[in-house]
Amino acid sequence: MPKASEIKKNTAIVFNDKTYIVRDIERSVPQGRAGGSLYRMRMYEVVTGQKVDETFKDSDMLDLGDLRRRAATLSYIDGDEYVFMDSEDYSSYHLNSSAIDDAIPFLDESTEGMQVVIVNDTPVGLDMPTSVELEVMETDPSIKGASATSRTKPAVLSTGVTVQVPEYIATGDKIKVNVEERRFIGRADSK
Repeated sequence: MPKASEIKKNTAIVFNDKTYIVRDIERSVPQGRAGGSLYRMRMYEVVTGQKVDETFKDSDMLDLGDLRRRAATLSYIDGDEYVFMDSEDYSSYHLNSSAIDDAIPFLDESTEGMQVVIVNDTPVGLDMPTSVELEVMETDPSIKGASATSRTKPAVLSTGVTVQVPEYIATGDKIKVNVEERRFIGRADSK
């Protein structure tokens, strides 16, 4: 049983006899409190999708739910439903866009390293890799001689998301983007 301070996003916990998936965690340290931090967790019940906000002390012990992760790739999109194919047994997992809205700006058929989060045999979320490689579809022309530490400019990527990139990046370049921070990391390795 882990402490509340050890819980990460997309972890399944059992709380009040129901299984929840933790979607967001806010840590706060109240003024004048001897002791620890408070962790406010936004959780969604696996079966009904009901949202619950709960606050735990850092030393509270929590029960982990039955959670598995399966490597998968995006197969196709059907309206608000995203269908992923298991990389090993080729079974499909259907996820509603509301369950994966943080990942959608970085998803395409070539995205590698994704894992579908399965709780009690139900797909409930998606773990994205730390970084993804995407193509720059539209940006201002590159400036010759621009250094890596110079000013930035907006660039629209192949999935439609806009990130700030250095001035030397041109339309058509493949770049690495940090998914969590939504920022440029560097040029993609050319293969």
